Amino acid sequence: MLKLFRSRKGITSSSLRNLSVTSQFSSANQNFDSSHDYVIVGTGSAGCVLSNRLTEDGENTVLALEAGPKDPWWQWKIHMPAAMTYNLCNDNYNWYYHTAPQKGLNNRVLYWPRGRVWGGSSGLNAMVYVRGHAHDYDRWQSEGAEGWSYADCLPYFRKSQTHQEGGDDYRGGEGPLHVSRGTMSNPLHQAFLKAGQQAGYQYVDDLNGFQQEGVGPFDRTIHNGKRWSASQAYLHPVLERKNLTAQDRAMTLKVIFEGDKAVGVEYMHKNKIKRAKANKEVILSGGSINTPQLLMLSGVGDENELKEHGIPLVHHLPGVGKNLQDHLEVYVQQRCTQPVTLYKQTRLWYMPFIGSQWFMTRTGDCATNSLETGGFIRSREGVPHPDIQIHFLPFAVKDHGRVFPDGHAYQFHSGTMRETSLGTLKLKSSDPRDHPILDPNYLDTPDDIVDLRNAVKLSREIMSQKAFDPFRGDEMLPGSHVQSDEEIDAFIREHGDSAYHPSCTCKMGASGDPLAVTDSQTRVHGLRNLRIVDASIMPSVVSGNLNGPVIMMAEKAADIIRGRDPLPKSTAPVYETPATGQR
Repeated sequence: MLKLFRSRKGITSSSLRNLSVTSQFSSANQNFDSSHDYVIVGTGSAGCVLSNRLTEDGENTVLALEAGPKDPWWQWKIHMPAAMTYNLCNDNYNWYYHTAPQKGLNNRVLYWPRGRVWGGSSGLNAMVYVRGHAHDYDRWQSEGAEGWSYADCLPYFRKSQTHQEGGDDYRGGEGPLHVSRGTMSNPLHQAFLKAGQQAGYQYVDDLNGFQQEGVGPFDRTIHNGKRWSASQAYLHPVLERKNLTAQDRAMTLKVIFEGDKAVGVEYMHKNKIKRAKANKEVILSGGSINTPQLLMLSGVGDENELKEHGIPLVHHLPGVGKNLQDHLEVYVQQRCTQPVTLYKQTRLWYMPFIGSQWFMTRTGDCATNSLETGGFIRSREGVPHPDIQIHFLPFAVKDHGRVFPDGHAYQFHSGTMRETSLGTLKLKSSDPRDHPILDPNYLDTPDDIVDLRNAVKLSREIMSQKAFDPFRGDEMLPGSHVQSDEEIDAFIREHGDSAYHPSCTCKMGASGDPLAVTDSQTRVHGLRNLRIVDASIMPSVVSGNLNGPVIMMAEKAADIIRGRDPLPKSTAPVYETPATGQR
């Protein structure tokens, strides 16, 4: 796989030899190939937003660099919602990362897909739009991210969004990001919603609104039957702007500094090393893996770790690559006694029928991600807000969608959202082509295994309700023989997997925080003209999927960068979990 990755990058040994020579010279003596006000590294969810907002008034010139290719309209595997596993499970538009062996998961190596294409991971994710809980952002504020409380952030969620149901105090009605609901026509979706209520959970019409806790329809980044990535929402509509240059297949190799000031970047394009000058700022939006890796390759990070790879120190910042957080989940699967699942749609002989319907009308089974319902519940009494997320799927998959079990079945993706185990990201070498060492350190604390065990038990409880009686067959995973705490824990360690939400590796916080990398204005501590805007600056992971929050963060950061007053704080109320008893 690395061989494929290298050939697509077009970085040859000769190019790297040239890089090692040119890197010896002072940046002050380097000639720049182009000059811009802002250079944005990465066109993922944050980079697309910034490319749009920083050029909309015509005053700034922007260069946006993407290591991967474009996402043209004819690349149907990106744009068809049901085809998401084609991109999720290969390296055409994907960095195709893997973790270090995880001691808490029987030393298994986990697969981490991350987007390498215009739109970044929003071009290959499951298109579930979740904001997290209001208390996540209030927690950020208490962790040193001044000005990032829920009241501060909700206006930017609304600014970014056009919701299918129209705008209100929580939803946006005029933003670039189109968000829609599924039809929920499959009877299993209705069975899930009824079963959740029978188990004691409230039905919630808007899981991103006043109340997160309960079961209800999921919002999705799907518009007119197509994936609505950040690229489609923010980048493609503004590509004709003369003050925006969006470059694909341009892999950034390092940030160029003059003393403590970022003055540009060095990148590889068409097998040539180029340098772009940033007259105002360099903005890193490569995501929670690429951004800390690039910082370290540029001499910003823990001094001792950089010495191990012979990288000259620019600034000692030990928090770079630390505080890595992710969501861990398991699949709870049940056989279905009626042929109402989407099993047929996963068969090769049937795919041409549903595919042709999508190509002609953008409707049908290929126009949905199938994750149309879900819920947020608490692992135990006393938890202040939901810490378990359930995605319901009306068919069964395994191994990141690469394996479809034979026969009709349905499943819960059940996972915990606020793990206490913290991981790290470190360089494997000073070679930009080498993936960093990713160690999320899953299940390192006793609380994390207990919470995930409870997620399995509570999922089984919902599956056992009367609403599923007409459909319930044998349990496939974990299997009816798995009952004791020890047996459930063993199942989790053998089958637990990433929910694809790596974050927090360049956390935002006060200068006195030893792990903080940026301040609340997204500026890198101790350096000038360098910002980070992506999921890496989250102080702690939000209670849900990341795409919506990252787009919000970039909208808010764009106002900060332009020196604009923030949007007025929201006064919309938030549901408070009862102290005891009620679900």
